[in-house]
Amino acid sequence: MSYVDGFVVPVPKKNIDAYRKLARRAGKVWKEHGALAYVECIGDDVPPGKVTSFDKSVQLKRGEVVAFSWIVYKSRAQRDRINKKVMADPRLADMMDPGNMPFDGKRMFWGGFKPIVEL
Repeated sequence: MSYVDGFVVPVPKKNIDAYRKLARRAGKVWKEHGALAYVECIGDDVPPGKVTSFDKSVQLKRGEVVAFSWIVYKSRAQRDRINKKVMADPRLADMMDPGNMPFDGKRMFWGGFKPIVEL
């Protein structure tokens, strides 16, 4: 079984190109350090919910879209080793500054997941 980090973030529509550029750079770094897969998606068919939904989860504002992303690793131990290397990688140093992000990092959420079914 693998291990997956999942992310949900609100992205201003006007910043989608900047977000894509940042994601491509980040994905290359994650993969170079050993991640098995790195995927970034922009909401296309994301209906609002009555109780909870993607838009409610990030307090989506007018002019924003939800991005849903995941990174796949061989194991949680590998994820921990890779993330330590990624966070220290100088190619992503500017990305760690909240002022340089093309989205509101305060409304981003993430977590690590242990798959229970893989086909």
